[in-house]
Amino acid sequence: MLELSPKDKKIKGRTSSGFSLIELLIVIAIILIIAAIAIPDLMRARMSANQASAVESCRTVTSGEAIYYTLYNSFAPSLVALGGPAVGAPSASNAQLIDDVLSAGNKSGYNFTYVALSMDASGNYEDYGLNADPVSPGFTGVNHYFTDEPSTIHWNASASASVTDPPIQ
Repeated sequence: MLELSPKDKKIKGRTSSGFSLIELLIVIAIILIIAAIAIPDLMRARMSANQASAVESCRTVTSGEAIYYTLYNSFAPSLVALGGPAVGAPSASNAQLIDDVLSAGNKSGYNFTYVALSMDASGNYEDYGLNADPVSPGFTGVNHYFTDEPSTIHWNASASASVTDPPIQ
């Protein structure tokens, strides 16, 4: 019977176990190429989802404002008054018509800025404006949105939207 010397056993052990450095580098290079292709698509999908959420949040606020106006004969003085924690009975300062995250003014990568406008003689607000702007333009979203009392949502791709910008179709 032929026996291997210790040197031959050592060489045989090296060649039969694990991956070589070249093989590992090739695998890492392939993973990096796949990641370079997938990550931009993932970021675009995330921005698109954030923008859709911002539009839906604008719709939620306008629906909440319609209900608030029916209940209290005024538009809400703030987003906090339109939302508020679900504790106790709803009131003019805690209407519980929108969720707490949206009433805090920041949701899905967008900042929501609400302004109550045109107070009448009895102290009721007759109009409001809501801007939705991306927290990090180009990263959390591209479009800026605006809505007010007629419930039309306007958009602008380069700056804060206003009533003069085109409406969403």
